[in-house]
Amino acid sequence: MSDVFFVGCGPGDPELITIKAKKLIQKADIVVYSGSLIPPAILNLCKKGKMHDAAGLVREEIFDILYKSAKKDKLVVRLHDGDPSIYGAIKEQIDKLQEKGISSKVVPGVTAFLASAAEIGTQLTLPGITQTIIVTRAESRTKVPKREKISELAKHKATMIFYLSVHLLSHIVEESLAGGYKKSTPVAVIYRASWEDQKIVKGTLSNIAKKVKDEKITRTAIVIISEVIDSTTYEFSKLYDKKFSHGYRKSKVK
Repeated sequence: MSDVFFVGCGPGDPELITIKAKKLIQKADIVVYSGSLIPPAILNLCKKGKMHDAAGLVREEIFDILYKSAKKDKLVVRLHDGDPSIYGAIKEQIDKLQEKGISSKVVPGVTAFLASAAEIGTQLTLPGITQTIIVTRAESRTKVPKREKISELAKHKATMIFYLSVHLLSHIVEESLAGGYKKSTPVAVIYRASWEDQKIVKGTLSNIAKKVKDEKITRTAIVIISEVIDSTTYEFSKLYDKKFSHGYRKSKVK
């Protein structure tokens, strides 16, 4: 029996895949991939393996492919977009494989919110503004604990990032305002970050819903709410300040 590899392929740009992930895909005997979320250029890395599109499969069918292939000592890759640990549903697969005596390994990937930050050229934490990032999703068919309601999370006024939620943007805006964000709070919506057809829409909580609707963006987008977006007022980091000493560099000021 062989291990099953849960592999993150990155956000879309095929050059943002890790070396480890690339090697595994190239050597794989079996690849179960997440449908159209995986760029063709990355799927083309698989030269000899049998491909299975998970978009048309249910949980039991995916598990059956992974389990039977690993039992035959095949190199099995379950290929996820972005990073498998974020909304990747890997825990249930790993646990069931373990019950059957199959070990799993996770290979991380560049996740979409980091690619989104890169594309809009911002730092998600800025001294004097926020040192916290909240990654969440709006409640829809997948329930969210009451303590994690958007209006509750918004009370922190941190950088708030939403996956799988752009179709609920009006609700996100309403709840964010209820939690304490100002109408003038900057918002960026990044559609298919790092893909060739990427779109970036910027605005504030007062107008972002209309702007995104006008662009007809209804899925596959990251929503970032934060004062760090295009901020011109912030504190400089103390890490490289000449008056600030730390374990790797003593202060030069006498």
